[in-house]
Amino acid sequence: MAGHSKFKNIMHKKGRADAVRSKLFSKLSRDITVAAKSGMPDPAMNPRLRLAVNNAKAESMPKDNIDRAIKKGAAGDADTLEDVRYEGFGPAGIGIIVEALTDNRNRTGGNVRSFFSKYGGNLGESNSVSFMWDRLGQIEYPLKAGSADAIMEAAIEAGAADVETDEDPEEGGHLIFTAYEDLNAVTEAMSKVLGDPKSTKFIWKPQTLSPIAGDQARTLMKLIDALSDDDDVQNVYANFDISDEEMEALGL
Repeated sequence: MAGHSKFKNIMHKKGRADAVRSKLFSKLSRDITVAAKSGMPDPAMNPRLRLAVNNAKAESMPKDNIDRAIKKGAAGDADTLEDVRYEGFGPAGIGIIVEALTDNRNRTGGNVRSFFSKYGGNLGESNSVSFMWDRLGQIEYPLKAGSADAIMEAAIEAGAADVETDEDPEEGGHLIFTAYEDLNAVTEAMSKVLGDPKSTKFIWKPQTLSPIAGDQARTLMKLIDALSDDDDVQNVYANFDISDEEMEALGL
């Protein structure tokens, strides 16, 4: 899930119970399997696979799980999986992009539509939301990787487009944004200076954020949680802005 103006709330309820972590591993495995199917089963020769493996490692996914997922992709086990994107609107007209990886479009589409309907939203047509967003690469480093100035200097030198730093000592960190086609090159350049990043991925970044509060904010969070918990859904992005005070008041 992505949204909010301060990225410490980007991963809402990220550290939940073991069942959630197991579901995360399942989604990461699917990413790896599809990436391995799309090219060489060697991360060094397959940029998409390299990103998927790096993200799995960042979440402490066991090496055996990673190797198994790669072998499944190389063996053609991902032939029935396809990427699907859904776009729609939540409470207060908040734009939402849902990325899914599915072997059954009817099942996934039906589930996504039902979540939107249940929580006061509606699905839109293709590109009804994404035209207000930028498709970018994102590299994340922990706060301890360096000062904001040091990260900015390294990012500029590597060819990044923008940097955001949250100085919160517990949940803060550095987000480096790149042009879509530059993610791998910038990641490699920054890794030589700062070491391996916490994560690297392609994202949808909203061009503007829309404020939301009260019951509408609570309902929006329920919608995003429901979408994120679906087995076929890989990523959920929303262009909302909820203040820290509002998040606390809502118990989020």
